Amino acid sequence: MALSIAVSPAIGETMSPLSENTRGAALMMGSMAAFTFNDACMKALSDEVPFFQALFLRGCGTVLLLLVATRLMGALRFRLPRRDWALIATRTLAEICAAYFFITALFNAPLANVTAIIQAVPLAVTLAGALFLGEVVGWRRWGAILIGFGGVMMIVRPGTEGFTIFSVYALVAVACVTLRDLATRRLSGAVPSLTVALSAAVGVTLFAGTGAAIGGEWVALGPRPALQLAGATVFVIGGYLFSVMAMRVGEVAVVAPFRYTALVWALLLGAVVFGDWPSGWTLAGAAVVVATGIYTFYRERRLARAAGPAPLRIR
Repeated sequence: MALSIAVSPAIGETMSPLSENTRGAALMMGSMAAFTFNDACMKALSDEVPFFQALFLRGCGTVLLLLVATRLMGALRFRLPRRDWALIATRTLAEICAAYFFITALFNAPLANVTAIIQAVPLAVTLAGALFLGEVVGWRRWGAILIGFGGVMMIVRPGTEGFTIFSVYALVAVACVTLRDLATRRLSGAVPSLTVALSAAVGVTLFAGTGAAIGGEWVALGPRPALQLAGATVFVIGGYLFSVMAMRVGEVAVVAPFRYTALVWALLLGAVVFGDWPSGWTLAGAAVVVATGIYTFYRERRLARAAGPAPLRIR
């Protein structure tokens, strides 16, 4: 999510910038670990539970937990401007498409490969911001974007034996997440983060429930799939909450690069749990994507400092 907020002065009064950024980095690493464990749980379900059933059941748990959170925090708000509701609807549709393509790729391709491709999202958001929102991007960041997408091509390797349709699905997921983030950037500061997250969760759950009803594929859950689904639900909620907390505590340009630690977890879980180890081309491509992404964050930080203080953005 990307919702503009102001930082509470009380935080700055009680904590040095270094400690804020350190906490933000730790929270972002925790968020990426939670998201990757969620992905691993969902992938483990693919052998026993149909796609739509797994997505629907996880969605039900996610919606329930988000309703509790919004109720406790008083963050559920329906009286919003029509423009914001249009953006929320666009974001929800993008989230539905992203969930479908990403999880389909996850069910059928190695965890580390799919995770490596999805790391191109920050580069894609920078590119789309320049093309569609009129954001200024200098030649250095244009170069980083081009090199970064070259790294994506090293991972996907179209035309080779390792290329599959599910690599394309992961790329489509990148496009959908980019649209989601662009829509979220345009939301006004009056829209609570949890309201946005709940809308997306409800949309994905309704989509998955419709698919499960039409497809008619349902299986009884044994203890292990039930535990995996419960784990996926808890991890995905933890990932969202840690991510929001991270972006509220630290500077975006300092904290955001730590999202790439998801790739480390994906490599470990892919090797230990699923017995998959990516090829040298995939590892090299992932390194290029991560390096260019970090450079892009670095350039954005320098430009932000030159432009003066600005509100933080929750991603």
